[in-house]
Amino acid sequence: MQLVEVAQSKRPVGASLSVKTPSDAVIRRLAAEDQVLLTKLLTEPTDYVDHPSFANQDTELTLFAREAKLNRIFPTRFVETSDPISAAVLGGERVSTLSYQQEQHLFSRYNYARMQAALILREHAGKRLSAMATRRLLAWGHRMLAARSVIVRLNMPLVLAMAKRTRLSNIDFNEMVSEGNMALLRSVEKFDCSRGFKFSTYSCRAILKSFSRVAMRASRYRGKFPAEFDPALERSDYQDRQRDGIVADCVDELKEIFLENLADLSDVERRVITERFALGAAVSAPPQPKTLEQVGNIIGVTKERVRQIQNNALKKMRLALEERFLAA
Repeated sequence: MQLVEVAQSKRPVGASLSVKTPSDAVIRRLAAEDQVLLTKLLTEPTDYVDHPSFANQDTELTLFAREAKLNRIFPTRFVETSDPISAAVLGGERVSTLSYQQEQHLFSRYNYARMQAALILREHAGKRLSAMATRRLLAWGHRMLAARSVIVRLNMPLVLAMAKRTRLSNIDFNEMVSEGNMALLRSVEKFDCSRGFKFSTYSCRAILKSFSRVAMRASRYRGKFPAEFDPALERSDYQDRQRDGIVADCVDELKEIFLENLADLSDVERRVITERFALGAAVSAPPQPKTLEQVGNIIGVTKERVRQIQNNALKKMRLALEERFLAA
């Protein structure tokens, strides 16, 4: 009798009933995905679409081929029988268009699982969920998600077909597909299979409306922002120009330090710097810096010794630069 009363009610339950969460010991024994699902079931309204067959005692056996018995290995799952359509879809196989009876069977499974979750939440309104109630709630939640996943996967090609048929030149195709997928999910939650219509008839209209909303948003946006967004126009280049100016000043200062020998470089050090960085090259000719080995052949030392002389000279010039320019 209680099952019939819940089946006849369409009021969303869940968050509105303020069901208390299970104890910490129960939650710690749950897997991560079960904890996420439990939070969703306890915080979001659990609505469902009623069907006349839900009041029958044998509905569960008709839809799931067996009674809801928890799995011993996975205590938050029911022992499931193989469903050919669900197994084919979840296995990635291509499934032909479903008949009205097959589609009604899938939606009945989905809404019956939602109804059972709503029943558990209503029974524990204002009370703390026990360990057994938590496991059964999660098991029905997993059945609900599995049925919805099969329905969505079967009908996702419908979104692509409608997006290709709807030619909106000023709308990004990926944005249309995204909006269409959201409309498809909302349609799955609200579709009433007992009225005798195919789901595609109901969902196509919802998908087209979502495309219209995208077009209206884009139109309002272009009315306020007629030009395309350019991130380069939003970023100031003041710091870049300031940095470039400081670098140019440092280069000029280093040239003066080297030419006037303000860093007290020895003759060998000045010769190494001149040859390594081609500072004595003619202005008209491109600079041709020499390697460490080439400089070593000129002054008669090894390339490792040239590296030491070069590093020591650059250190002296850096100290002179810090004293003269950066400190000021």
